[in-house]
Amino acid sequence: MPLTLVTSDRFADHLTPPGHPERVARAEVMQVVASEFRAGGGEVIEPTPATEEQLLRVHDADYLSLLRETSGRAVALDPDTFTSPDSYLVARLAAGAAVAAVDRVLDGPGGTRAMALVRPPGHHAERNRAMGFCFLNNVAVAAAHARARGLSRVAIVDYDVHHGNGTQHTFYADPSVLFISSHQFPYYPGTGAAGEIGSGDAAGFTINLPLEVGATDADYELVYQRVALPALEQFRPELILVSAGFDAYRDDPLGGMRLSVEQFERLTAMIAEAADRVCDGRVAAISEGGYDLAGLAACFRAAIRSLHGDITLDQTQVPSGAAPRGEACLAAVRPNLANYWTI
Repeated sequence: MPLTLVTSDRFADHLTPPGHPERVARAEVMQVVASEFRAGGGEVIEPTPATEEQLLRVHDADYLSLLRETSGRAVALDPDTFTSPDSYLVARLAAGAAVAAVDRVLDGPGGTRAMALVRPPGHHAERNRAMGFCFLNNVAVAAAHARARGLSRVAIVDYDVHHGNGTQHTFYADPSVLFISSHQFPYYPGTGAAGEIGSGDAAGFTINLPLEVGATDADYELVYQRVALPALEQFRPELILVSAGFDAYRDDPLGGMRLSVEQFERLTAMIAEAADRVCDGRVAAISEGGYDLAGLAACFRAAIRSLHGDITLDQTQVPSGAAPRGEACLAAVRPNLANYWTI
């Protein structure tokens, strides 16, 4: 499959205080992985900053003004989220990379895929608030851009260890966007319970898969096979976006899950092959969390292999063993979604 990476060395220009997990070294990992991909003949493109019009589809004008006023300054926006002099520009560049990934997929031939390697991450950013290391909601901006380009149905799958509260709230009443999130629960930011399913005409179009701390490859396999993939098939999106956070990796300092690199490869392959079945292979991934540097690099490479078609689902190993956390998740989810999806 044709795959394009979207990234920039400018992502190292967003600085955080000493000891902060969302550190510059994460950008350096992204550049190493992108350089390897380029050396192997892959295409890597430089993004441009998201425009005001693109951002206003997701964020309030007053909030964007507040962010703009942090330019040139170091400001604490919440206990976890800090700006540095270039952070506003870098955040706009991250959102622009997500937009560029969508454009590359929609403008390319069938099966075209893209992955944006960006920081800061975005899925915690609310319409009018920065939080959880996030300033602009990159994947939400990407989904809104796809809708503005004429798509009727867009799906977002978020496998970051933390719930994507900002993404959920952006589309909670919007039946044109299906949001699926697997995450450690209860955990930061406190949202993402099984009963949070959307509102009004969009009831059922938010699917949360809350998993207890310690969930394994087998637990994730179960909930994706039984809920996430069937819902994607039934929704039949015209584009699938992935909030590709790798902090559910077993050695990540901010998560309590036990996912292997191989399972991230498999999860990404599941989503990519679902895209092949329902939307001509159109899938774009946007990076989120992941704070163990070696694990982050390995998971990036694994996701790239799956998106590039180097690894297919039948070439990966189905995890074995019991899945008690997955079973508990299914028991919580099924009653809330039974009226909306066959799962």
